[in-house]
Amino acid sequence: MADLNELKQDLKRLRDEADLKMHLASLEIKEEWKELETKMEAFSQRAGLETSRDSVGEALHNLGSELKQSYKRLIAAMKD
Repeated sequence: MADLNELKQDLKRLRDEADLKMHLASLEIKEEWKELETKMEAFSQRAGLETSRDSVGEALHNLGSELKQSYKRLIAAMKD
């Protein structure tokens, strides 16, 4: 569970950083942002559910990892 909490904190930090830079972003980046927001909503809802099933926890961790990489990629694209 500590891994999930750490992942949630990382995602919040990356999301906040990306959100601050969105006003300067291109249309393509803004579209990717919309997709990420949809995935982040799903992640947040699922992360709030308590479950003991390993497969659900693994799927949630995978989704969180995908979001983390996507936010990093988005932030890097806005630095160029």
